[in-house]
Amino acid sequence: MGETLTKKERFKKRLYQIVEVGYTKDLASRAYDYVGVFAIILNLTVSVMYTFDALRGSIGAILLFIEHITVLFFAVDYFLRILSSGYRFKGVTEGKAVLKYVISVEGMIDLFSFLPYCLPVFFPGGAVAFRMFRIVRILRLFRLNAYYDSLNVITNILKSKGQQLLSSMFIIFVLMLASSLCMYSVEHEAQPDVFENAFSGIWWAASALLTVGYGDIYPVTYAGRVLGTIIAFLGVGVVAVPTGIISAGFVEQYTMLKQYNDLTEDTDIHFIKVRLDGKCSWAGKRIKDLDFPSDIIVAGIERTESFLMPEADMLLESGDMIIMAARTYKDEWKVELKEIVLTAEHPWCDRKISDLNILKKTFIVMVRRDDQMIVPHGDMVLKGGDVLVVYSQKKLPEATVVKI
Repeated sequence: MGETLTKKERFKKRLYQIVEVGYTKDLASRAYDYVGVFAIILNLTVSVMYTFDALRGSIGAILLFIEHITVLFFAVDYFLRILSSGYRFKGVTEGKAVLKYVISVEGMIDLFSFLPYCLPVFFPGGAVAFRMFRIVRILRLFRLNAYYDSLNVITNILKSKGQQLLSSMFIIFVLMLASSLCMYSVEHEAQPDVFENAFSGIWWAASALLTVGYGDIYPVTYAGRVLGTIIAFLGVGVVAVPTGIISAGFVEQYTMLKQYNDLTEDTDIHFIKVRLDGKCSWAGKRIKDLDFPSDIIVAGIERTESFLMPEADMLLESGDMIIMAARTYKDEWKVELKEIVLTAEHPWCDRKISDLNILKKTFIVMVRRDDQMIVPHGDMVLKGGDVLVVYSQKKLPEATVVKI
C-alpha cells in the first residue's frame, strides 16, 4: 500500500510540474505551456471571427468545432490543476488545497474560462438566459498572465498597491457623492426632471470627474456652471492619484527586474541566507525601507512553508529567511581571505590581537568561537580552537585559502 501511495504522489508531483509554468529544460512542461497559450489565442480568435455574419455563415461549423476543442482543453486543464493542487499549497490537507485553489482568483479564472460555455448544456431550457455568461470568456485573456513575466508584473502591482488603490477609489467615490449633492442643490429648481434627487447627479459627477462629459446632463445655472468647472478641475487631480500609484508600481517592479537582470549578466553571483529573529531591526520593516547597497538585492523570502518573491512593499516578519544576492568578490588586487585554526600550541593562543606580530596589510576580520561569529577588536584574547578569518595580501603559514 505504501508503494502504491508513493507512486501516486510521484505522479501528482510530476503532473504539477507539467501543468505549472515550467523552466526551459523541462520539455514536457514547456510544451504544455505552449499548447495552453495557443489554445487561449485560438479560442479568442475564433470567438471574434464568429461575430461576423459572413464568416459565421461560411465556416461557422468549423469555428464551433475549434471552440469545442479549446474549451475541452480548458476543462481538462482545470481538473488537472485540481488534482495536483496538493503540491501548489503545501502544508495543508489535500481537501483544503483543492478548496484554496478553487476559490483563488486564478482558480476562478480557470473555471469561468470553460463553465459559461457548458451552462446551456446543463440547462437547455434556459440557454438564452445563460448567454450573458459568454462575456466571461474574456477572462481567458488573464490566463496568459501566468505565462509571461511582463504580464505578471501587472498582477504584482495590483497586489502590492491594493491598499493605496482602494483608498484612492474611496476618495473618488466620496468626491462623486459630494459633487452630486452640490449640483442637486444648485440645479434642482432649474432642472427638476434632470436633477431629481441627490443621486441623479451621480452620472453627471462620474462623467465630469473621469471624462470631459457626454453632454446629456449638464448645469444651466451660473452657479452650477461655476461649480461644474471646479469639480472638473478636481477630477483631473483625483484621477491622477491612482494613475500615479500604478505608475510608481511599474517603476518599482521594473527597477527590481533590472537589478535582477544586471546581476544575472554577471555569472559570478553569491547568495547568502539570513534568518530574522525577534531582535533583528529588519523585522517589521518593508523591503524598500531597508538601506541596501545598490549591488545587493533580496532574491527571495522563506516564510513558514512558502517561498515568496520579494516586492518593494512586502513587510518582513520575525522568523523570515531572507535570501540576498550580490556579485561575488573578484580578486583584482591579489587579496585573499584565509582561514586559520588555532591549535593549543599556536603562538597566538592566549594573546591579545593588538599584541600579535601580524604582517603588514593583514587583518583579522572575523573570529569563530564555538557556534558564535565574533567581530574582533584589539583587546580580544584569542583561544585554542578559535577559527580566524584573515584578510591578507601575503602568504601566511598554517593558512587555508577560502574559496569565495
